[in-house]
Amino acid sequence: MTSSTPPRRRHSPAVYRRRRLMVLVVLVAIIAVVWLLITQPWSGAASQSPKAEPEASPSPDQTALSLPVPVGQSPEPTPSATASPPVTTPAPTPSGTATTTPACANDDLLVEPIIDKEAYRSGEKPKLSIALTNTGDVDCTLNVGTSTQKFTISSGSDVWWRSTDCQSKPSDQIVLLAAGQRVSSAAPLEWDRTRSSVKTCEGDRPSAPGGGASYHLTVEIAGVESDGSAQFLLY
Repeated sequence: MTSSTPPRRRHSPAVYRRRRLMVLVVLVAIIAVVWLLITQPWSGAASQSPKAEPEASPSPDQTALSLPVPVGQSPEPTPSATASPPVTTPAPTPSGTATTTPACANDDLLVEPIIDKEAYRSGEKPKLSIALTNTGDVDCTLNVGTSTQKFTISSGSDVWWRSTDCQSKPSDQIVLLAAGQRVSSAAPLEWDRTRSSVKTCEGDRPSAPGGGASYHLTVEIAGVESDGSAQFLLY
């Protein structure tokens, strides 16, 4: 008995085309992976990423120069009134060379009185400061020490308090003011709400009236007075 092997079935042309297409796709994918590993295009993109820009140096009106604080203004000085933080000073001039930085002209200085509030409740002590601006076009030097500072508080024509009445250990401090630079007190000076007098530095003083009474602060530094005053109320 003879057995015959059935003829092998032949695939259609469409099957062969799909197989060739699959092989081609796999080959293209392999080539793409190899190209990516060799060229590493992402490394170029990383190197072209923007770098962080350095912080801009502060402009002259943002520098940290501050004015010293007068001490010994009241019978019981507060911590803020007794501290005298250091003040930035000009770099020393090399020996044998003359400085070319001129002294500040009064017309180029703007002096402003500053208070921390416009009204104070009973028992609150006003905090006083000075702001100083070099409005000129050139750098200049100025003595901003406590020996040249003066705070005055008045109510109408009645002068209630002067910072110089009981000031102790005044000092000089020469600093360099850049053109356009604005500086202010290193710490505020507190007024104890009493009437000052050179005769009552160690004794009792009359208290300033409250109840909404109006007062004005004027300041002076290096012989230059503030153009106006800062008004505040006491309750």
